[in-house]
Amino acid sequence: MHFISTRGLENGVVSAMAIINGISKDGGLYVPEEFPKVYDSLKKENDLSYEELAFKIINEYFTDIDDKELMEAINEAYNDRFSVEVKNNFLELYHGPTCAFKDAALLFLPQIMKRAKKICNKEGEIVILTATSGDTGKAALEGFKDVDQFKVVVYYPKNGVSPIQERQMSTQKGNNVKVIGINGNFDDAQSAVKQIFGDNDFKEKLSKEGFTLSSANSINIGRLVPQIVYYFYGYFDLVKQGVIKQDEKINVVVPTGNFGNILASYYAKQMGLPIDKFICASNENKVLTDFFKNGVYDKRRELVLTESPSMDILVSSNLERLLFEASGRDSEVINELMNSLSKDGVYEVNDKIKEFLKEFYGEYATTEEVYDAIKEVYEKDNYLMDTHTAVGYVVKNKYQKETNDFKQVLIASTASPFKFPRSICNALKIDVDKIDDFKVLEELSKNTKNEIPNSLATLSQEKVLHDEVWDKLEMREALLSYLGVEK
Repeated sequence: MHFISTRGLENGVVSAMAIINGISKDGGLYVPEEFPKVYDSLKKENDLSYEELAFKIINEYFTDIDDKELMEAINEAYNDRFSVEVKNNFLELYHGPTCAFKDAALLFLPQIMKRAKKICNKEGEIVILTATSGDTGKAALEGFKDVDQFKVVVYYPKNGVSPIQERQMSTQKGNNVKVIGINGNFDDAQSAVKQIFGDNDFKEKLSKEGFTLSSANSINIGRLVPQIVYYFYGYFDLVKQGVIKQDEKINVVVPTGNFGNILASYYAKQMGLPIDKFICASNENKVLTDFFKNGVYDKRRELVLTESPSMDILVSSNLERLLFEASGRDSEVINELMNSLSKDGVYEVNDKIKEFLKEFYGEYATTEEVYDAIKEVYEKDNYLMDTHTAVGYVVKNKYQKETNDFKQVLIASTASPFKFPRSICNALKIDVDKIDDFKVLEELSKNTKNEIPNSLATLSQEKVLHDEVWDKLEMREALLSYLGVEK
């Protein structure tokens, strides 16, 4: 399998190089030359473990990496560190060290990157540069900490993540990690990171000092491909539970920010998985909702800070990959759209793409609706969901009411409710106004009889190791300062 750029400059790129590069030289994103059809063969092996299933799917894409090496990478990433569970049609993706779905990809990425670096004969150190809206940063730090010949630099919006998320990052141990708060929002951080990747002179300067830049955001194909596994695993689990019959179509519901997770479900469908509709759920930052309704992507709006902060995003980078498929893989169209977004902050897709987008349904949930949903599901089913998952649940209900389509659904549950304990307590009317966030964890646990995940239970006692804050215009300077490179 080879990879090509959505913007046309690169093609025939082996997976190891695509993983190390992170982003194409033309600023585009790497996509597979084709989608292997694997569902019919996989459905005959319904007793596969998560690791075995991951191998069979990922191996279809990363064909230049030796089978033994790939299996070792998967086992090192997941064994006793990560699991997926399906309960009440919720695909729980947060049973990992950072209690968020990003663990699945970001435990795997450093393991596959180590092997890709060897294949590409890359000298010096790889610097993983990441912008985060809350969860990616901690998962990248945890995955790459103390991995030889790699450094990790994470930028996060200083006032744009939850206190739990911030503490998870600021207390991160490791001899190769750096966390930097910025005075700005996630889109500021992500845009600056993209500009750094697109600046070949800057990258050449770093290269002379022995540093190669790469990404842990879902723009990296090494992170996107392992997310496909979720949906196959979730589907086969619904079959095992007797919720659906084999080959029965389902709808997939994904709370969406940067569009990587829902794109992975689309890729799963291209590989044969019986998915009918993709339900794209947004919070009050409803740029994707508007896009799927009218074909106009318009980021010219105020970013709203919500209680589902990992979705507080106005520029959904992975949408470019979907547009590439929707356009018939026409890189000229993609260049026009991305240039328009960069220059004017808006673009409108053509009729061909609008027709393609009918596979997707976009809607959003307000904070009030999220609170109501958390309370309703807890009281009805004794099931606790976080604010992001609740966004998906609300939008699923809106879709069903609007369309009368009641196919079985798989709802991506992307984070532990204990990552956002104050919001959950507020939704459940548990009074926590006068106590700090770490005491709130205990109140939530006591009132709901749910156990606090180990990694969060001791978080308040961890020492803060990262407290730098830079202006959003100084992110390059912050990077150079950490690497010890002269400006």
